Amino acid sequence: MSAESNSAVGEHGASKRAKATNRKSAPEPGRATGPRPTRTAKPEARRAGPSEPSRTAGPAPRRAAETETRRAAKPESRLAMVRRARRINRELAEVYPYAHPELDFRNPFELLVATVLSAQTTDLRVNQTTPALFAKYPTPEDLAAAVPEEVEELIRPTGFFRAKTKSIMGLSAALRDDFGGEVPGRLEDLVKLPGVGRKTAFVVLGNAFGVPGITVDTHFMRLARRWRWTESDDPVKIEAEVATIFPKSEWTMLSHRVIFHGRRICHARKPACGACPITHLCPSYGEGETDPEKAAKLLKYEKGGFPGQRLNPPPDYPGRPAPPLGASG
Repeated sequence: MSAESNSAVGEHGASKRAKATNRKSAPEPGRATGPRPTRTAKPEARRAGPSEPSRTAGPAPRRAAETETRRAAKPESRLAMVRRARRINRELAEVYPYAHPELDFRNPFELLVATVLSAQTTDLRVNQTTPALFAKYPTPEDLAAAVPEEVEELIRPTGFFRAKTKSIMGLSAALRDDFGGEVPGRLEDLVKLPGVGRKTAFVVLGNAFGVPGITVDTHFMRLARRWRWTESDDPVKIEAEVATIFPKSEWTMLSHRVIFHGRRICHARKPACGACPITHLCPSYGEGETDPEKAAKLLKYEKGGFPGQRLNPPPDYPGRPAPPLGASG
């Protein structure tokens, strides 16, 4: 017997509904005996209303919102954060299967110099500047023996050209004198070169030598904090903390994907939240523009239909190459 039929039968087998009907037919003392007004069949109206939540379907909207608020307020465990972070990496790999270093280079020396020049400027400006530089000084020996004023004039568009000239000529001389004119493939050797820190070293190691490394630039720092992978603002600490979340084999490509996303969608001043493909994994959703149409207008590079940063991008790059220096984009 079903629960419904069992509840409708009394202790001695008589129908409860029948007893209730009999009680209603006998008037109580002091109560009017005239016909009672017919009530509207509200249960049918409730069933017909699609916007009204069913009592068995879940909490009311306000209670549901309160439940979500409580869930959001609950601290995320370390394990949950790691799983979410790795899922972000997997989904970014689907969004940016063509992620790559956005500096043009043909060998480790060119990548090293270009990375040093990229400080405080865009990769696009560096890519527009280095062709003339490497045409005149193709090797460390050539650049080490250059006239500083001539180098300064060539790299002036990248900004801080005097300090950068000192760095790239200094590292060229060190490569010539200490490493036989070759860029070393070890972190401890690279960071000894003038103007080369851990970030620059990992760019070179990961993209010229295939040695895994995490490149903590301004974009990586911003997104790592927005995604709650770290609370630190120190690049070395961020690198160490993120390294514990992901397998070493993922470090280089993870860096490219995060930097790509930061440059194209998750911007510093106004993230394009409404156009972001990983909002379901982002604890900072809502910091930027959430309206899809407005957010779409904030997209940059190939995501926004504009040229990329490389004059010579990889064959699988879906966007347009950047224009040379002086050419219209």
